Amino acid sequence: MLLLFASGRRFYRRPLKYTNIIEPIRTTTESIPTIRLCDKNGEPLAPLPADLSEPGKLKEIYKNMLLLAGMDKLLYEAQRQGRISFYMTSSGEEATHFGSAHALHPEDPIYAQYRETGVLLTRGFSLQQMLHQMTGNCMDLGKGRQMPVHYGSAALNIQTISSPLGTQLPQAVGFAYRLKLQQKPNVPICYFGEGAASEGDFHAALNMASTLKTPVIFFCRNNGLAISTPDHEQYAGDGIAARGPAYGITTFRVDGNDLWAVYSVTKMAREMALSQNTPILIEAITHRIGHHSTSDDSSAYRQLDSQK
Repeated sequence: MLLLFASGRRFYRRPLKYTNIIEPIRTTTESIPTIRLCDKNGEPLAPLPADLSEPGKLKEIYKNMLLLAGMDKLLYEAQRQGRISFYMTSSGEEATHFGSAHALHPEDPIYAQYRETGVLLTRGFSLQQMLHQMTGNCMDLGKGRQMPVHYGSAALNIQTISSPLGTQLPQAVGFAYRLKLQQKPNVPICYFGEGAASEGDFHAALNMASTLKTPVIFFCRNNGLAISTPDHEQYAGDGIAARGPAYGITTFRVDGNDLWAVYSVTKMAREMALSQNTPILIEAITHRIGHHSTSDDSSAYRQLDSQK
């Protein structure tokens, strides 16, 4: 059924359902399922992706995970000593980095926040270049104009990270629309935390992507804390994934600590976005451990830590 509005020739696209029962729509108690290919002990629950199972590739991923952990420890302590002004760690979230990054094409644009260092390592951004950026020396690609951890590389298709939360979301949609018009076989991926999903830019980006049918992947790593604000203080619904269908966006929820599942979901999301010219939302449920941010832990954060 098409509904013609009096103020202009606009049609409601979906058939309307009518009822004579007066009752509100309530929040469902059912949660969107979380995709997992391995159990908590690492035992496979389903066939694992063969293209990620090559011994050389797994060894490279594990090596980079250890490199990232060592880098986090070193630079977090350097920040606490006042040697650099700012640093954000990624401890515990490594599978979201390397699982998603290995599912991308080298020419797929990356819009990161500041906890996606593993994605940059996978793309080829060197540790030395990160240290140049961190210290803002003459070898820094940004010539010292950015805060630490705000990496960027035109050669590697990595858009420069911005400090304000969420600004990369509508930017990624714009880039995706350009690629669509140019008919290029690439998909921008936009990383953000669940804290950034509380910004207005999140909703604007999802609405633009849905209505413009842009091939873009929104990748949310939900660790339940943002920087120091627990998720129950940010939203009351079923996480971030529940917002995707409301905007008409195909959505996945995945175990962000399962490398295999993150890789498989991101690979499928990329194929769907490219073949169908459609945005995809991925919510990766993960946990950050160890050091958290440059700010002192809040009482709410310490309370959550004690419950884990």
